[in-house]
Amino acid sequence: MARRAGAPEVNAGSMADIAFLLLIFFLVTTTIETDAGLDRMLPPIEPPDTDVVIKEKNIFEVNINKNGQLLADDELIDLKTLREKAKEFLDNGGDGSCTYCKGKKDAQSSDNPTKAIISLKNDRETKYGTYITVQNELVGAYNDLRNREAQRLFGRAFTDMEAEYLNPETSSDAKDELKEKVKKIQDLFPQKLSEAETSSSN
Repeated sequence: MARRAGAPEVNAGSMADIAFLLLIFFLVTTTIETDAGLDRMLPPIEPPDTDVVIKEKNIFEVNINKNGQLLADDELIDLKTLREKAKEFLDNGGDGSCTYCKGKKDAQSSDNPTKAIISLKNDRETKYGTYITVQNELVGAYNDLRNREAQRLFGRAFTDMEAEYLNPETSSDAKDELKEKVKKIQDLFPQKLSEAETSSSN
């Protein structure tokens, strides 16, 4: 009686080569997504020499609750009006020392742009998208006022000058010229946006 032959062996010598080729293929063709962060430049840490007293009228409080509703200076407002409210506060010039301010000069609102502070506070359950949208509107208020003054002084938008200044391809001579202009506009409307600690609503 003839013996049955066993199952034929599979030549696995080239399997390592195939696995290596697949590994290289996936390494070359795979794209890794990077999360886009917030474009914010943090101010340098400066230890306070003395205790600073801030008047209540120089703080514009913006609160976001867990439902995405906005409360600006204890008034329920819509997101569409937030930028204008912030601009009115920043551009008020209540103490009369701001010669370039075009606000109402209301004595109950901010004294001048160098003293005006916007305080943003949110609930722990606030949606991230809502928080970023509110923050963008507040930064947009600063940029609108800075653009106005840059157009008046230099005939050019502040955001364009800042983008050119931060561009690594800009020549050093152009950067030196832009640095003074950008700083001058930033000094007229310094961005004092304070992000208060989040709170929990029970």
